[in-house]
Amino acid sequence: MPKKASDSKPKQAGYAIVETSGQQFWLEADRYYDLDRITAEINETITIKDVLLLNDGEKSILGKPYVKGATVELQVMEHRRGPKIIVYKMRPKKKTRRKNGHRQELTRVMVKSITASSKASKPDKAE
Repeated sequence: MPKKASDSKPKQAGYAIVETSGQQFWLEADRYYDLDRITAEINETITIKDVLLLNDGEKSILGKPYVKGATVELQVMEHRRGPKIIVYKMRPKKKTRRKNGHRQELTRVMVKSITASSKASKPDKAE
């Protein structure tokens, strides 16, 4: 008996694309992510309201530019530093060399929940 297309496709969990730290992140619930340093205490809960896209596994809601009423709750796990990056500048034939290092300040957060209000789940009527 041939498989249906819906049988072979596993049930996809929801996700959200949010804007924070001047970047866009694809976030899924119960996973941790490293964002640019956030001024918050460890174990503090942060709410992000700048949700660009929301998907519950069945349908997607695209914001214009943000989804109204949608929020993502994050819990701060720790503050850490990223890997060291070496910046080396050299001008040939001038005996000019500059070696610099950089470590980005990061905050590791755990995504606790991705929620949408009932208003956000209903698509707007086309105008």
